[in-house]
Amino acid sequence: MLAPPPPAETEAPSSGRHSGPPPANFRCGVGARWVTTSGTDGRQVAGGGVWMEAPAPGRARRGRRQARAAGSPLFRAAVVLLCAFVAQAPPAVGQLIRLPRGFHLSKDVLKIVGSPNYPVKVYVMLHERSPHILCVTQRLRNSELIDPLFQWHGPKGKVISENSTTHITSTGSLVFQDFEESMTGIYTCFLEYKPTVEEVVKNLQLKFIVYAYREPRFYYQFTARYHAAPCNSVYNVSFENKLLQILSKLVHDLSCEVALLKSECHHVKMQKAGFQNELFFKFAVSCLDAEKEPKLCKDQDCDYSRKLSKAKNLIERFFNQQVTVLGRRAEPLPEIYYIEDTLQMVWINRCFPGYGINTLKHPKCPECCVICSPGSYNPSDGTHCLQCNSSLAFGAKACL
Repeated sequence: MLAPPPPAETEAPSSGRHSGPPPANFRCGVGARWVTTSGTDGRQVAGGGVWMEAPAPGRARRGRRQARAAGSPLFRAAVVLLCAFVAQAPPAVGQLIRLPRGFHLSKDVLKIVGSPNYPVKVYVMLHERSPHILCVTQRLRNSELIDPLFQWHGPKGKVISENSTTHITSTGSLVFQDFEESMTGIYTCFLEYKPTVEEVVKNLQLKFIVYAYREPRFYYQFTARYHAAPCNSVYNVSFENKLLQILSKLVHDLSCEVALLKSECHHVKMQKAGFQNELFFKFAVSCLDAEKEPKLCKDQDCDYSRKLSKAKNLIERFFNQQVTVLGRRAEPLPEIYYIEDTLQMVWINRCFPGYGINTLKHPKCPECCVICSPGSYNPSDGTHCLQCNSSLAFGAKACL
């Protein structure tokens, strides 16, 4: 029989007489038990196991009660979960750096030119620096301009002046620093210039629609199947609670959480075999956003994508470890156990209220959560802005 996994301190199922962590010599595998000293007389009390030591005469009844508890389907299934939990090694998670998927960078992205035919859309990540918005067309950018004069007007028609968040370069380019949601809107540049010294002054008006956007706050949705007790058994409900408790504990230190979406028990006809009961679990794993953290976090490990990636790896490792633990057993399988290779995962995007993804409206940023335009709103963390004719502002979170 293979050697059991290395010991680790964790919580284990018990008979109710011992609630502390198992000692360093606690071993998972065919049997799971530990003995600890309790009371002032130094007696040893067995706690939570499949194997029991031959009890002393004064402890025979207690030993029989514990042995009966250890033989329940829930207990044997919980031992497998526990062993998979304590056997986890620290995950080797690589560095993860994400840009909005579909937002293709090129050497010209940081400089955006206007068009005389239509307003040009500009996307600026919230609280970041904007690209240079040039007060010229592509043709004029490659031409000589004599005595050019530039003037920028903001969304309310006011002339833009230099301040802590807005900068106009000597060549007339508009640059935003620490872009705020309220800066979203239509910006107009008025350009006066001469093509040559002899020609008359020409005027050009260029419009830009500047949108705030945020990266999607995606989450992972998992499905898994377990061989189960009869569908009307209370053991299934108790096992579900224990599973969620362990999954939540796995990702707690990453400020992530596990939410059960669906749990169903079905009677399944196997291929070329009889029927068996199976539990179908669906749960979501998400993490707290940086602004919702209890304390300000500037470390790279606090990045949302990085935390969620670590949580995903921990959960995948946990389910794989259940298969390993079951493979070490010399006894028959417990009634409730994870069915190998049934863990599935999908990536699901979500946006903040007031933002949405629209690949048709924003083809240059197809998977960005762009602020909702007037005439639309997003009241929750869905992925799309909904139509609302009474909404007159950018970033509406309600349809009034």
